[in-house]
Amino acid sequence: MEELKQYREQIDTIDRQLADLFQQRMDVVDNVGRYKVERNMPVLDAKREQEVLAAKAALARDEGMSADLAALFENIMAISRRRQRGLVKENGEEPGYERCKRAIAAARTPVSNPKVVYQGVAGAYSEMACINFFGDTSENIGLEQFEDVFEALKKGEADYAVLPIENSTSGAIRQVYDLMTQYEYSIVGETTVRVEHCLMAPRGASLDTITHVYSHEQGLFQSDRFLNTHPDWVQVPCADTAGAGKYVARTGDMTKAAICSERAAALYGLDILVRGTNHNSNNTTRFVVVSPVMELREGADKISTVFSLPHEAGSLHRIMTIFAVNGLNMTRLESRPMPGHSWEYMFFLEFTGNLTAPEMDGILHELAQTAADFRVLGNFVSNL
Repeated sequence: MEELKQYREQIDTIDRQLADLFQQRMDVVDNVGRYKVERNMPVLDAKREQEVLAAKAALARDEGMSADLAALFENIMAISRRRQRGLVKENGEEPGYERCKRAIAAARTPVSNPKVVYQGVAGAYSEMACINFFGDTSENIGLEQFEDVFEALKKGEADYAVLPIENSTSGAIRQVYDLMTQYEYSIVGETTVRVEHCLMAPRGASLDTITHVYSHEQGLFQSDRFLNTHPDWVQVPCADTAGAGKYVARTGDMTKAAICSERAAALYGLDILVRGTNHNSNNTTRFVVVSPVMELREGADKISTVFSLPHEAGSLHRIMTIFAVNGLNMTRLESRPMPGHSWEYMFFLEFTGNLTAPEMDGILHELAQTAADFRVLGNFVSNL
């Protein structure tokens, strides 16, 4: 134990030296910041930073430590940039930053008694999400496809859209993520709906009469353990769960059943044969509320972004360093392939914060400078 104590004392001595040198470095960083202010220079010089990091890595006594040394200096340089941004007021040079500032300037107040569109028919979980978020103040209209919902916003036929973005059992809803990259709309809210699937059929039907089961592919997937106990049933995917219930009710065929919500059974006059067909009793779907323009609602505490990265080593790590250095809590990171670009990805990232906070301007600058393409999808009140 005495030997360990001596080692720890040695580390403490070295750490005190490091702390003193670090503070000396920050004094010089301030001088660099003032120099940039006088000459209207940007904080980030990405090419120089890469050259510096390569040089620092080369200082390692052995090759095995070069990556660790580079990571150390990458964090120090990120802290230096944050410090300089307190001095340097940068002009909007990055398209992603400028796009965000324009959206903030054009932000609207929430619409009263809005017209809201969702994918599906009455009784869908998406309709339940509309009711959760807007209460009884909105007119809710179901449309056939996810893209129809976006097109309704584009044509001015609705004020908001409510769309499922992820499920706690089956993960991300990929079509919605892809459409969010195509349409430059804003997320202004979120809500969650607990999913409890029920097997329902026309009056007089029983488990013995059923030969075909209809539901959305996610409804079938989430109920796979139950369905596996009836291997003779033919599973038929539909556009949405409530639509499956509506179809089965219209046929009146006792060989057909649907997996959807209890609300759908009540709306379409179907008998519930089995409740809770989904094997995960904590199954929850997260929905986002989408607006054609940004809104900054009171209490907004979550920021949603989408970005791509330069196709080079360490690019994602540099983005993550920005969050770590600025003390930002990242709540979600989802990747999607970029259309037309093999093995390149778009990243959907959410973190806690408010776009109007004084420190956020510099953070947005740095994110836009570091990413190849960067867009803020919205700032809204977290429901999670």
